[in-house]
Amino acid sequence: MYSIWESIISYNATNPMLFTRIDFWIFFSVVLLGLSLVHKNLRTRNIWLALVSVYFYYKSGGFYFGLLLFSTFADYYLGNAIYNANTQRKRDYAVTASVIINLAVLGYFKYTYFFTNSLNTLFDTNIETTNWLAKLGNIFTNSAFDESSIILPVGISFYTFQTISYTVDLYRYKVKPVKSMFDFAFYVSFFPQLVAGPIVRAAEFVPQLYREFRLRRYELGYALFLILNGLIKKIIISDYISVNFVDRVFTDPLLYSGFTNLMAVYGYAIQIYCDFSGYTDIAIGVALLLGFRLPTNFLSPYKATSITDFWRRWHISLSRWLKDYLYITIGGNRKGNIRTYVNLLITMILGGLWHGAHFRFILWGAIHGVALAFDKIRMNYFVASNKTAKLFGVILTFHIVCFSWVFFRAVDMTHINNMLYQIAFNFQWSGMFDVIAGYKAPISLIIIGLTIHWLPKQWKRYYRKLFIAVPLWVKIAIVIITAVILYQFQASGIQPFIYFQF
Repeated sequence: MYSIWESIISYNATNPMLFTRIDFWIFFSVVLLGLSLVHKNLRTRNIWLALVSVYFYYKSGGFYFGLLLFSTFADYYLGNAIYNANTQRKRDYAVTASVIINLAVLGYFKYTYFFTNSLNTLFDTNIETTNWLAKLGNIFTNSAFDESSIILPVGISFYTFQTISYTVDLYRYKVKPVKSMFDFAFYVSFFPQLVAGPIVRAAEFVPQLYREFRLRRYELGYALFLILNGLIKKIIISDYISVNFVDRVFTDPLLYSGFTNLMAVYGYAIQIYCDFSGYTDIAIGVALLLGFRLPTNFLSPYKATSITDFWRRWHISLSRWLKDYLYITIGGNRKGNIRTYVNLLITMILGGLWHGAHFRFILWGAIHGVALAFDKIRMNYFVASNKTAKLFGVILTFHIVCFSWVFFRAVDMTHINNMLYQIAFNFQWSGMFDVIAGYKAPISLIIIGLTIHWLPKQWKRYYRKLFIAVPLWVKIAIVIITAVILYQFQASGIQPFIYFQF
């Protein structure tokens, strides 16, 4: 009994709560049971979901849930200050304070090493970093937290953008303040999308806090479909490709031919898509079962005919956030063509830096920024209108994105250079069939994953509607069969979601 209780109340860094673990689905069953008892009382429902969401974050990220609570308290009161301010100056002060506080916390935990190492390299200094949160914890709780290293809290990039959207939307009169601290805590910490998105804006989500629970029969089927689809993407495709092929090649590109490296890049393209969109599918499905609608985050991005189209399909909640809260704020396309291109580059470089504190993420963002600028220029003279031009656009866009994924995935610039060198100068055409034979299972999954991705939209809509239309007992049977298959694929170990590190 003690061991069960201990597992409930303790955080295990080597065993965080993930959608792909059985303990999450036990937790979710308890959440649904509690919701069934309180869903008719909106205030009680919101309190219940806020509490279980904070618990979920604790089980996913440990004692860093204190930072989540800090952001919640700070932005709740600053939001009220914005709404109740009787002068424009007070409103300006409050929203500025919110943005600075949030970015300062994010910057400290995410970019301290990056800036410290950069300063030490540029000026030959020896500045050392200190985890001041751990230091304060040791002082006030007599603990023994490691003060020498700064660990990135799970999901901090996502909930920081989410809390900023609340205060900025209040400032822009796009939303009214929530009615209580628990309501705001629920908005910030809603567990399905807390640690890896989609990034939910206040104007989209806050009104749902005060709507009665509603789940149509069609939505129940759709939610189950999304959850199964997401788990299949993550466990069967993404994790298998990662463990059995992609990770090996990216670890030491020089051990493999250029063709093998290229297949690993294609593999990572489908791996990261299935991983991230798989998480999003599960998040949207779980939220829907709780009565809440989250925004779409992916729309078959590798079907994009241009980089501009790609960012309308990939991580949609982030691209919209960057557009509305950064790109437009710094001028957007309102100050001439040159300034538009510069603003695109700045936005994407900062978007790259949001993904990680490393020069390779800056380059990843810069590649997309330059591509977006060229795409703006191209659209002034040529727009793809026939099938051949669109097909060429899809192929070109896919390979630009794949090229950028090398910078996103590789460990450092040395590995990036080695991989690109192998592809460009050591392709080894003669060994292609040996590579395919040696890695037939992961390469087959790469081909299957891309083929399914490129299926016509109406085909996907058909089999989704077919699942939704079948009787409940058939759905249950499909769920059980899928669970057994997924368990078999998990035998090699559960892989964390890629975007947990952001």
